[in-house]
Amino acid sequence: KIDEYKEILEVLDLVNKRLARSREIIGKIREIKNQEDAELETWTKELDEVEKKIAFMNKTLVEPNI
Repeated sequence: KIDEYKEILEVLDLVNKRLARSREIIGKIREIKNQEDAELETWTKELDEVEKKIAFMNKTLVEPNI
């Protein structure tokens, strides 16, 4: 029975280590996701600026001068 108890303790230790590793992986995934979100936000802002400039050029060049 002592051997079974020790085996159970070893299994619990292994489970705890895997849980900790899983938490680390989730943390890294979350960090990468945050970096991606920041990059996408930057790209969106840059596209918005390009759209504004194109709209200004369209208005200036296409519409007749009054």
